Amino acid sequence: MFDHYPKWAVEFAQKYLSRTINQFILHGNVHDLVPLERKEGTDFVRLKSFLSEEFFGARDYVIFYDRSSGIYFRDQESQKDFNQALSGRDSLMGTDYANNLPKDPVRVFSLLEQYFRVRIDNKKSIALIVDYADTIVPMNEAGSTGSEDRTSLVYLSRWAHDPMFLAADFTTVLITENLADLNKTLVQNPYTSEIKINIPNQEQRIKFIKHQSPGDEFKQISEVNERVMAQQTAGLNFINLRGILSNARENNETITHNRLSEAKKELIEAEAYGLLEFVETEYNLDNVAGHTKVKEHLRHAVKALKNGNQDVLPMGYLVCGPVGTGKTFMVTCFASEVGIPMVKLKNFRSQWQGVTEGNLEKILGLLKAMAPVAVMIDEADAYLGDRDASGDSGVSSRVFSQIASFMSDTSNRGEIIWFLMTARPDLMPVDLKRQGRAEEHLALFPPHTQEERVELFEAMKKKTGLKLTEDYVPKLIEQGLKTFSGADMEAALTRAKFRAAANDKQKVTPEILDVALNDFLPPTYPEEIELQTLSAVIECTSKELLPERYQEMDRGEILEKIENLKLRIG
Repeated sequence: MFDHYPKWAVEFAQKYLSRTINQFILHGNVHDLVPLERKEGTDFVRLKSFLSEEFFGARDYVIFYDRSSGIYFRDQESQKDFNQALSGRDSLMGTDYANNLPKDPVRVFSLLEQYFRVRIDNKKSIALIVDYADTIVPMNEAGSTGSEDRTSLVYLSRWAHDPMFLAADFTTVLITENLADLNKTLVQNPYTSEIKINIPNQEQRIKFIKHQSPGDEFKQISEVNERVMAQQTAGLNFINLRGILSNARENNETITHNRLSEAKKELIEAEAYGLLEFVETEYNLDNVAGHTKVKEHLRHAVKALKNGNQDVLPMGYLVCGPVGTGKTFMVTCFASEVGIPMVKLKNFRSQWQGVTEGNLEKILGLLKAMAPVAVMIDEADAYLGDRDASGDSGVSSRVFSQIASFMSDTSNRGEIIWFLMTARPDLMPVDLKRQGRAEEHLALFPPHTQEERVELFEAMKKKTGLKLTEDYVPKLIEQGLKTFSGADMEAALTRAKFRAAANDKQKVTPEILDVALNDFLPPTYPEEIELQTLSAVIECTSKELLPERYQEMDRGEILEKIENLKLRIG
C-alpha cells in the first residue's frame, strides 16, 4: 500500500493507522526533497507538498502554520471555509480576524482550536502542519519558559490526548530540523511520536542524479559516472546534489573527482554550521617518524577497511601520550592512507539554551550519513565533558550522554572511527574509554632508541625544509644526550634555520645546527611530562605497543607514582 513511499513515510503511515497517536514530530533532513516511486520512475517533491498532496491528499482540510507566514492553506476551498468560519466569529466577538489573521502562536492556536472543534463535529478530516516548530515551543528549562511558549505547549499537548481529537480523523505534524531544539516535555509526551528523516543513501542519490540529468546529459557534464558521484557525495542531500549538477550545467564546469571533493567539503561544512572541519594532509604513515608498532597496528586497520572487513575494527581509538609526540599528525596520516575523509569536531557549545544539543544532533546525523568517516577529537578530556558535570543546567551531562550513546552504536563499527586524543587520559571518564567505545588505546612516546631519534631528525629535517651544507647527524641526537619530542625537534631545527639566515647563509652548517640544538630549552615541566608519560603507559591496551623500558614495569608502582605526581602538581 505504501511501497512508493520512502521508509520514514511508511513508518509515519503505520503509526497513524494504529489510531493511538495523532501528533507527530518530523525531524532531521526536513528541508530536502522527498523521493516518490511512480510507474514512470522516481519523482522528487518538497516535504510540505508531499504531506499536503500525497500523504494527506484525502483530507478535507490541510492547514499550514509558521511564525513568519502565519496560517495558510493547501487550496482555496480550505481557505474559503476557514474565512467563513472566522467571519461568523468576528460578528459575535467584534474582531476582524477574517481580514487580518494573527501570526503569534497563542492567538493562532486559539482560532484553530475553535475551528477544529466545529469541523470535527461536522465529521471533517483535518491535518495541521506546523513548520519551524522549534520557534513555537523551543527547548527551555521549565523556569525560563515564557508565557507564550507555555500556552503553545498546552494547546499542542491537549490536542494530542483530547478524546475528541483522537477519535476524529485529525493529525498534527510538527517539523523541526533538530529534535533537541524542541521543548523536552512535548518530545517526551507519550501521545507524541517522533520520526526521523535521514539524509539520502547511495541508491537514492543515484536515482536523483539520473532524474536530474537523464540519458546522455550526465556524460556531457561529468568525467565520473553516476555511481561514483553517488559514492563520493555521501552526506549530501538531494538539494546539495542539485546545486552541484546545476552549477556544472550553467557554468560549463565539468564534474571531476577533485571538484566533487571540494564541493562536498564546502557543503557539509555549511550544513554543519561550520561545526565540522575536514582535515586534509599530503602525508601518510610513511612520514611519521618512530612509533613503529603503532604504525604497524594502524596499517592492519587500513588493510581491514580496504578489504571490507569493517567488523574486525575497534569502535574507536584513544590516542594518548605526552605533548609534542605527534598524536594529531599520526591520526591525520592514518586517514590519508586509508582513503576515507577525516573530520574534526569544532566547538559546538553555545551559551543559548538548547542550542548545544541541537548542534550536536546535527553533527552526529551528518557523520552517520557521511560514513565511512574518521572523527578526530583533540584534547578529548576537556572537549567531551562528563556524565556528572554540573553548573551549566545539565548541558554537559546531556552532551556527554549523546556522544557516549552514539559512539556505542555497533552498527557504526568500521563506518565511523573515533580518535580521541589527549595527553591526560586519566582525566577522561571511564565510560568513554571502555570496550564498545574507544576500545583500542594507543600510547605515543618520544623516541627512545638511536634508530628512532635519527628517524625523527630526518623526518623533521624534511618537514621544516632544513638544508645542510653536508650530510650530518648531530651526536646530541645520535647518543640521546637530550630528549626531543617531535614538536621540540621541529622547533629546534627551525631555530637553526633562523640562525643561518641571520648570518646570510642559505644552508645550515653542522656548527650552527649543534649550537641551535645545544641552546634549545623546550618549555616543558618535568613532573607534568612524567605524569603524562606514565598515564599513557597505564592506559595502553597492548603490551607490545609500549617501549621495552615500560613493558615490565610494575603497574601498581606506576599507579602509585601517578598519584604522587598528581598530589605534587596539584
